[in-house]
Order: sequence, then C-alpha cells, then structure tokens
Amino acid sequence: MKIVETILPGCVVIEPQVHGDARGFFYESFHAEKYKSAGFDLRFVQTNVSRSARGVLRGLHYQWPNPQGKLVSVPEGEVYDVAVDIRAGSPTFGRWAAAMLTADNKRQFWIPEGFAHGFAVVSDNATFCYQCTALYDRAADAAIRWNDADIAIDWPLSAPLLSQKDTGAPFLRDVPRDKLPKYTK
Repeated sequence: MKIVETILPGCVVIEPQVHGDARGFFYESFHAEKYKSAGFDLRFVQTNVSRSARGVLRGLHYQWPNPQGKLVSVPEGEVYDVAVDIRAGSPTFGRWAAAMLTADNKRQFWIPEGFAHGFAVVSDNATFCYQCTALYDRAADAAIRWNDADIAIDWPLSAPLLSQKDTGAPFLRDVPRDKLPKYTK
C-alpha cells in the first residue's frame, strides 16, 4: 500500500495494492499488521455504510467527547471527501484536506480523532463505508457548517442536498472551545 500525506498531519490517503486481471480485482481493504507497520495502530469497533444520490453532502460531522477516528472508502460511485482540523490549539486549526474516493481508484482516507469529516457525492449514487475507532455516541454527536467561509472548502457542488442537521450546524468560530477536541503534540 502507498501512503499519501495531506496538508493535515495525520490525515492520509491510502492507496491499496490492487491485483487485477480480466476476471476482476482483489485488494486488502484492511490488514492490521501492515497498517501498524505503516504507523497506524488501528482498532475498529464499528463499521457503517451509507448510500447517497448525486448532489448529497453529508457533514461536517465529529464527536466530542468520545471522538472517532475513521477509515473511509467508496466501493461504489465517487465522492469528494473532506477532513477539517477542529482541534483547539492546533497549528492547522480550521484548515482542510480533501481526496477523491472512487470505486475505480479504491483509495481510503484516514481521518484521525479530532477532525471533522464530510463528503459530497459526485456520481449518480455512492456507497460510503466508515470504519470507526469508537462507537457512535448520540450525546457527543456534533457538526460544523459545511459552507463555513472561514474554512472555505472548495466543494464540487454549488447547491447540495443537505439534512436539517447539516443545514443548521454552527460555524466553527461559534463553537465554544470546550466543545471542540484539544490538540496534543
């Protein structure tokens, strides 16, 4: 597998080694020892799958307390996937990184604890998989506004389909710092 660094330390794109021929393909979507030797000692406790139509934007979501790290991938379709550093005190606070995840490129995006996450569907449909390091905690569920001008994400959609939660999410500057993950070196 190949690790591609982003501008956010810790957020990386992972390109698996794909073995293919005229019959199809095979790749390991996760191998604990190989990921550990690459610096990612991950233990997943929950896996989620969602399916969305073209134009859907989900995010920017996070949990605090009880943060989740997420290894995300797209086995069907294409999404523009985004991570935002929301760790109070971080040198990259409010900055974002993105990756195109598609069924064809088979890329994964590792989003560590302390980052907000969202994605926009750019194909007719997309199936999205999340492997999470912590269980979903409704009481810790939170979001940042997808179109926060201070973050300035360059989304590939101008008028996305949003949930009520995402439409009404606060701007990052309006979230009290004690309601955000803390940066630790």
